Amino acid sequence: MGNGVTVVILNWNGKKWLSTFLPSVVKTTYQPCKILLVDNGSSDDSVAFVKENYPSIHLLELKENYGFAEGNNRALPVIDTPYFALLNSDVEVSPGWLEPLVETMDKRPELASVQPKILAWNQKDHFEYAGASGGFIDSWGYPFCRGRLFDTLEKDEGQYNQSLDVFWATGACCLVRKSVVDKIGLFDPDFFAHMEEIDFCWRAQNHGYRIACEPQSEVFHVGGGTLPQGNPRKTFLNARNNLWMLYKNLPQKVLGRRIAIRMMLDGVWGIKSLLSGEPTTTWAIIRGHMAFWKSISQMKQKRKAVLPENLAAVPQSGYFDKSIVWHYFIRRAKIFSDLNLASDSEE
Repeated sequence: MGNGVTVVILNWNGKKWLSTFLPSVVKTTYQPCKILLVDNGSSDDSVAFVKENYPSIHLLELKENYGFAEGNNRALPVIDTPYFALLNSDVEVSPGWLEPLVETMDKRPELASVQPKILAWNQKDHFEYAGASGGFIDSWGYPFCRGRLFDTLEKDEGQYNQSLDVFWATGACCLVRKSVVDKIGLFDPDFFAHMEEIDFCWRAQNHGYRIACEPQSEVFHVGGGTLPQGNPRKTFLNARNNLWMLYKNLPQKVLGRRIAIRMMLDGVWGIKSLLSGEPTTTWAIIRGHMAFWKSISQMKQKRKAVLPENLAAVPQSGYFDKSIVWHYFIRRAKIFSDLNLASDSEE
């Protein structure tokens, strides 16, 4: 295995993002650093653009769109560095963005992944939806972030600048330890897109690894570049994949109850959407649940394959053992610090 970092950028018809953000990536000061563009069967001229303007960037051209999960998985055989960074094509980085992430991983061999602080490219003093300052999860599988609860994005005033262990690192930008992936795998290709990074981080924690956020590194993410919020396809993937993630990773003693309650909460979401004049959202949720039940035998096999026997003995960070839905909508906790969770996550 070589030294350094491979930056993996997955692209699908994203020439506008590449032309905007590749200039920042090629200015990365950390060395040795290899940039690998994985093209997911684009029909635009993304590949031609990169070949002409960035001949030093390595290219992996796939024949079709394998989605975020399998698209990134296909890069693994050509990565020969101890770390690789997953970076969305719509992310702007600073020249020194990698150094704090690599330093954190070097100091802590138990880390499977570390993410930077993710700020919004269009509003650079606010956190961005996809990862903010580290990912958390509640009892019923709702992901949220330090700096983002549901659609409420906080202004970054340095309140979450401390490094800490979290539950998940965003696939928009994170550094991953290759040796961990060689042991437990990267993304579940059946997810296609959405929740796959949370599933990976949960699986890593189930195997005794940790996940961290290092806010000394900052990047700026456009977000929603491929599927914007409210898109029925995105709703379907989130509904289905969330149930898959819970089913694969939860301890057996709480599995049935957690799945049942999560489906009930999804039902409330579906009814609310219907009453709000958004029947396509309701139908997407129903289709997500139908896809989950249709694949239940396959999920049982996956669960058996990925869960370690000593699961109950593994401590996990970034887990909120209450309901974020209840705290946000009923108790009106609109910002992360209202939850008094960060100190608990470091225990």
